[in-house]
This record gives sequence, C-alpha cells and structure tokens, in this order.
Amino acid sequence: MSDWLALIFLGLMALAMLIYVVLDGYDLGVGILLHRADDRQKDMMIASIGPFWDANETWLVLGVGILLVAFPKAHGEILGGLYLPVTFMISGLILRGVAFDFRVKARSHLKPLWNSAFHAGSLLAAFSQGFMLGMYILGFEYSVSHVLFAGFIGLGLVAGYALLGASWLLLKTEGELFNRAARWAYGSLWLTGLGIAAVSLATPMVSERIFQKWFTLPQLIWLAPVPLLTAAVILLCGRHLRQLLAGRDKAAWPPFACAVSLFILAFIGLAYSLFPYLVPETLRYDQAAAAPESLEIMLAGVAVTLPAILFYTAYSYRVFWGKATELHYD
Repeated sequence: MSDWLALIFLGLMALAMLIYVVLDGYDLGVGILLHRADDRQKDMMIASIGPFWDANETWLVLGVGILLVAFPKAHGEILGGLYLPVTFMISGLILRGVAFDFRVKARSHLKPLWNSAFHAGSLLAAFSQGFMLGMYILGFEYSVSHVLFAGFIGLGLVAGYALLGASWLLLKTEGELFNRAARWAYGSLWLTGLGIAAVSLATPMVSERIFQKWFTLPQLIWLAPVPLLTAAVILLCGRHLRQLLAGRDKAAWPPFACAVSLFILAFIGLAYSLFPYLVPETLRYDQAAAAPESLEIMLAGVAVTLPAILFYTAYSYRVFWGKATELHYD
C-alpha cells in the first residue's frame, strides 16, 4: 500500500511540474521577449498574461510542496544541491512580480525601468530553471564541464519559454505584434530543439542504467516514436511558422499546440529515463517517501486542493479567452 501511495504522489508531483512548465513557461516567455517590442506592444504583451501569470505559479508551489511533504529525503538532497540556482530563480520571480505591478502605476519616465526589471526577472527565472535541470541530470556535481552543460540547458529553456511565449502571443494578439511574434517563435524554435537534443543525449550518457533502458531491444523499437515525434513536431512547427510569416496562413493555434507538445514529449522522455529515481541514481521515490500514515492524510488534502486548482485554472482561462485588450488599473 505504501508503494502505491508513494507512486500516486510521484505522479501528482510530476503532473504539477509539467503544468507549471507549460503555463508559467509562456508568461515567462512573454517577459523574455518584452524588450523586443515597442512601448504600446509591451502593454499589450503584459495584458495578454495579466489575468493568468500569478495563478500559473500555483503549480510550482504545489509541485514543490508535494516534494517537501511526500518525499522529504529527496527534497533535502535536491534543494541542497541546487541551493544557489533556486535562490536566483526565486529572486527572478520576485523581481518580475514587483515589476508587473509597479510598471502600471509608475510615472512615464520610470516605466522603462520596470519593463526592464520584468524582462530581467523573467530571464533570470527561466535560465535558473534550465540550469537546475542540467545540474539535476548530472547529479549536482559542480565541475567546469557540468556547469557549462547546465548553462547551455539554461539557454535552451530560455528559448523554449520564448517559443511558448511567442506562440501564446499569436493566440492573443493581432496586427504587427502578431507578425513579430511569429518571427520570434521561428527564431526560438531551433535553439529549443538543440536544448531538447542535449538533454536527450546527455541523460543516457551519465547512467548505464538509463542507456540500457533506451538502447536495448525491444525498448529501442517501442521508444522510437518519442524522438521521432519530437523531430516531426519541430519540423511541423517550423513549416507552419514560415507559412504565417509568408502570409499564406492565419491559424494561430498550431504553433502553441506544437510548443506544448514539445514540452510534453521532452517531459515523458526525461521521466522515463529517471524513473524510479527522484535523485538520479541515488535515491528512489519509495526510499524517499514519507510514512504511509502521513501520505494517507496528505492524499485527502490533495483530493480537495487539486480539483479546486484545476477548476479555477479552467474557469479563468474560459473567462479571459480570446484576444487580449489593454489592461487598466483605475
């Protein structure tokens, strides 16, 4: 019974983190792209994420909260190994939260400062998350080569979030900003693909166990659709974005669907590689789990909390769906 409870919480934590990456990924991406727009377009970009951005971070709180209460041993090792980049990530999230509110009320000569702060906070948070992913895969060993690899993954995640953000702007905007978003998405797509490829190649190389999971028969045949689908989605996304740029297509949803699909496919591949370990090659999820009695109590709480968050998220997106309009704080 205890193993099943631990597995349920592992699945819930994975779901929360995947939803966070997709939802907060696009609004971080909008912040990353903010410096490329003119003043009026910046206001529209902020308006496109205004009703959603703060609530999107709820999923990060839920995911880390499950890690803390359901897998306390893993929480200590992971957060201990990533203490510095976690600090930078939190600093970035705080900075963008403050900037989001202050830019609206700031005097005209100070508004560019808060726009820059929102961009910097988004960039810092996104890069820190990618850096953490790289160090997590490599086992928290801070050698020069590992730090360089983690830095490249950080840049790849910045590009991935920029792809999500630009694709979101295609859904929410029109006119010149729509056209610029298509160019931003096309430019971000290829570095995103390189980042996914780097993670996919590095993960089997750091562990013989993971290598055997991917490259022995019959697993090699059964798992081939994951990288093949990933490559196909990248090519399909690039093709559609070229059509948008050429004016031959106006459908806004395919790039965002492709961007989300890329993150889901990458997440599936990484989860398959690492399972059943929460700390790579060191600590399995069942070894890190809290006592069964604690998990039973927490499961009752999650049974109430998770549906509430899902309902609120779905409701807010339903209410604020459609093209963005300018935000007003009167």
